[in-house]
Amino acid sequence: MARHLMGRRDEHAAAQYADPGLVRGYAAAYESGRATRYFQSRLHLVDEALRPASGALLDVGCGPGMLVRHLLDTRPAGFRITACDRSAAMIEAVAERAGADDVELAVARIEDMPFPDGAFDVVVAMGVLEYARARDGVRELARVLRPGGLAVVTMLNPLSPYRLVEWCLYWPFLRLLGKVERLAGVPPGKRHTVPKSGIRALPAARLRRMLRGAGLEPADPVYYDVTPFVPPLDKVFRRWRREWRGHLDRTVSRGPGRWLGTGYLVTARRSGRAPAERTASATARRV
Repeated sequence: MARHLMGRRDEHAAAQYADPGLVRGYAAAYESGRATRYFQSRLHLVDEALRPASGALLDVGCGPGMLVRHLLDTRPAGFRITACDRSAAMIEAVAERAGADDVELAVARIEDMPFPDGAFDVVVAMGVLEYARARDGVRELARVLRPGGLAVVTMLNPLSPYRLVEWCLYWPFLRLLGKVERLAGVPPGKRHTVPKSGIRALPAARLRRMLRGAGLEPADPVYYDVTPFVPPLDKVFRRWRREWRGHLDRTVSRGPGRWLGTGYLVTARRSGRAPAERTASATARRV
């Protein structure tokens, strides 16, 4: 049963970004849309975590390359970048976004990456573990990270009011509404729907235990996209309040308001203890 459920999750996750049109929509959401505040708040925090780092950097689960392009623009001499994603369509989008810049690209899953042990000074896993076998993914992160290297990991916060309302009330309501509309004869393109995502988010305490178990030493989590508004009220709120764009530092929290963050970030250093070696294979190419 567990294997069957994992297979269904994997199918839902793979389907989301196999289509180039969906990939373009994901990239556009960074600039405009309901999720823009989330994406920009997360990028702000990742950028802050990377400030003291340099060297060989792996962006695993890189999506259409928003972080890659950001680092090429803001720190062109800071990193030698490798971008990896399970979706070939995403990697094609990275190739277009990176242009002539020297970025190594690979099509591979986070649980099975084609890189040697200790190959990277920095590994960023931004919004990918939710769609993967998290424990296996964390072990691979630790394997490809050199001793003393930095891991930057983000995760949706399943305990935030926003996520609890979104996943337990709002999305089920929209799916139910779509079924009612189907029975009423509403054309498919006009029905409400929420596709299955394959998301499985972990509380910060559990993710930090996984990181420690893989030989990493995690710091305390920092929460981002801090908001008291839940769906669908957040949509109305974000239409008329846009001052957060100039004050992204106000969208993150390490203090009492952190429980309102819809996602969180954990940094971790790899200890001297080497994790178990694994043999990985994937398709890689240079742009």
